[in-house]
Amino acid sequence: MKHVLILGATSSIARAMASVFAREGAKLFLGGRDLSELEHMAADLGIRYGISVHCGRVDAEDFAAHEKFLENAIGTLEEIHGVVFAIGYLGEQPRESTDPAAARKIININLSAAISLLAPLANILEEQGDGFIMGLSSVAGERGRQSNYVYGAAKGGLSLYLDGLRNRLESQGVKVITLKLGFVDTEMTYGQSGLFLVASPAQVAKLAWRTLQKPSGIYYVPRFWRIIMLVIRMIPESVFKRLKL
Repeated sequence: MKHVLILGATSSIARAMASVFAREGAKLFLGGRDLSELEHMAADLGIRYGISVHCGRVDAEDFAAHEKFLENAIGTLEEIHGVVFAIGYLGEQPRESTDPAAARKIININLSAAISLLAPLANILEEQGDGFIMGLSSVAGERGRQSNYVYGAAKGGLSLYLDGLRNRLESQGVKVITLKLGFVDTEMTYGQSGLFLVASPAQVAKLAWRTLQKPSGIYYVPRFWRIIMLVIRMIPESVFKRLKL
């Protein structure tokens, strides 16, 4: 790993991942909405690990500006070997289930922005014949629950998109990794009730790094969520719809 672009870099998970990648000597470009915070992150990582770290502002919902942002990021890095898509937005239930504008925001940030930003990067990696794409998805996308089905639909779509990229790019030498996250202690989940088996961003970052040493595929983070979701998927619909999850 040499040159890595991290999208959504100011999130708790992405911050932890940036530290892990920096420790391994990667040259980083950090993308996010808060340019001031990105600049502080870049300065801190550069001093702490003695590496080159750059940053630039990208708004997931400003699709017209994505191309220019990517041109700047790739031009600054000079070349790119990997990208991490860590942009995410949970939204609020029940408002998002009754308000079309709120629902569109969730879909745009979690799914449409991923396609807009990752599609041109996938083309570059495919042409050069190496590199990786890592997307942070969620176990919420595996089955629709009344508590967060709009968010789940967006993450389910992201997982399917990454599945397609993996199928397309595997033979081209490009690794595509989907991280399906369970509950993580972040700003998005702060104050929510009913959370259990909550992982820390640092734990997620370490596990994410380990997956880069493995083949392309889907990885549950932490791993026990694979078993949990297997059980949830096996619940008959007639029973599931009465669980009020």
